[in-house]
Amino acid sequence: MWSIEAVIARHEASASERVVMEESTEAAATASGVAPGAGGGEATRSPAATMKVVVAVDASEESLHALSWALDHVVRLHPGASVVVVHAQHRVDRSAYAGLAYVPPTAMDAMRRTQAENTRKVVSRALDVCKQKQASATAVLVVGDAKEAICQAVEDMRADLLVLGSRGLGMVRRALLGSVSDYLANHARCPVLIVKPPNKAGHK
Repeated sequence: MWSIEAVIARHEASASERVVMEESTEAAATASGVAPGAGGGEATRSPAATMKVVVAVDASEESLHALSWALDHVVRLHPGASVVVVHAQHRVDRSAYAGLAYVPPTAMDAMRRTQAENTRKVVSRALDVCKQKQASATAVLVVGDAKEAICQAVEDMRADLLVLGSRGLGMVRRALLGSVSDYLANHARCPVLIVKPPNKAGHK
């Protein structure tokens, strides 16, 4: 388990090493707003790069609570930290209509429009939370299975910390459905902070 202090210390201790590794590497261009995907090879960071905190968000209140908690308890402890909110969107294809012999193109288009609107709402709410906390943030959209897409995005962005909200699934549901937080805690290539829902957290 990584404490917040340990994550910050880990970032600061590795800063000088990153300078050496990145002397001959061009800094990757950054963009504000929703960026389509986080792929395209490993992202590079300038020698003066700050701590990068990535927060995975979805339509749940738990993810927004995790974002708010991270802004209050992580970002404020590390002035200048960059914040990225990442949202995973499932790929729309015929697999969503398994069992049907024919799927009208209009049905696929309708699903894509609905998904795009839902994504817009999720990202907008997350950025509003950041704005209320007076924290600047970038939003990134990844497409595919949430566990794998977020895991790859974290690696590509070279995140120093990944923050997730926990939905508090019971043991049976976790065994049957799996858990995004469990997967990322075991596979993400950076420390992972899982924030419990307000009513189950031991502290704020």
